[in-house]
Amino acid sequence: MQFHEKRRQQFLNELAYNNEIKYFNEKGLPRILQALSEPSNDANDRSRISSVLADDIFSNFLLSYTAGESLDILRNDLTKVVDAFERNAKYEQEYANDPLFPPLRFAEIDDYERAMQLIGLCYLLHRRDLLPRLAAMLDGAFAGKDTLYEDLFAYELKDRYEVDEWYHDAPYRDIINSFYRDTPEESIQDIEAYLKVWYKSMKKAPWHDSHLSMSAEGCGAYFGYWAIEAAAAAYLLELDDRSFREHIVYPKDLVDYARKLDKQAGPMSTAPEKLRVEGGSPCPQAGYWFTPAIPGSLRHFEQGEIMPVSADTQYGATIWQWSSEQLSP
Repeated sequence: MQFHEKRRQQFLNELAYNNEIKYFNEKGLPRILQALSEPSNDANDRSRISSVLADDIFSNFLLSYTAGESLDILRNDLTKVVDAFERNAKYEQEYANDPLFPPLRFAEIDDYERAMQLIGLCYLLHRRDLLPRLAAMLDGAFAGKDTLYEDLFAYELKDRYEVDEWYHDAPYRDIINSFYRDTPEESIQDIEAYLKVWYKSMKKAPWHDSHLSMSAEGCGAYFGYWAIEAAAAAYLLELDDRSFREHIVYPKDLVDYARKLDKQAGPMSTAPEKLRVEGGSPCPQAGYWFTPAIPGSLRHFEQGEIMPVSADTQYGATIWQWSSEQLSP
């Protein structure tokens, strides 16, 4: 398939994309990793460099999506994105001398949008195992402070907060309303309204209008304009998205992909008696389990198989949790 046929947004130029990815993989990423590992670094250096690294890894992840990369590959690569933000969170907390200091600042609309995109991608790419890791990074600063943040997490994580406030009214009021309507038709209208105002509401984001400055040397700040949280809402609310699925910032194939994986998984026969089990104990029921203590831990266990224990002690005990997505082993 030709590049112009598989790209998901028409702004992206093939030469710019190829040069951007080539530079990042061959020079950009190695240089940042080398800079991060310099023995002379202090806490400020580590927080600053790891922030650049997380930003670049996520931007290139979205750029690959925009270019038409396979969703199966991106599903696997999402772990690398979360790994990068966890690394940044660690160094931000070290520099701030605050164990709850977040890697993203919700007061900044581009950071807030990035957090909503990350949460949405976990649902749409069937990587719900990564949601507890995102919550571990962000809850210390933001739990119970933003309605959309809580609404999205509540579809997978238990004991979330009921809250009636949010950081940015425009454009998020419409998508927040979509979660509280009496009928699907009203929710659909909310998401339609959200998509209409999403891009112009992002004027303060550093990537706004970045497609205008793309050159043959690379993509600059452009990685694609995607209201991923709108797709997550349509998916989680089980809405018919036909009236807005052709909107330029709506990632329709992510919704299609999530629904396809839902069908492949099929109904769960019986829920395990224990939804949580400590590492070192036998698995109570065959199926897919994950633990926040081990990156990329989602895997299939047979009943009676001993659940591994993480060597990383920062989480304390290794607690395995039953995954809501049960794929064929």
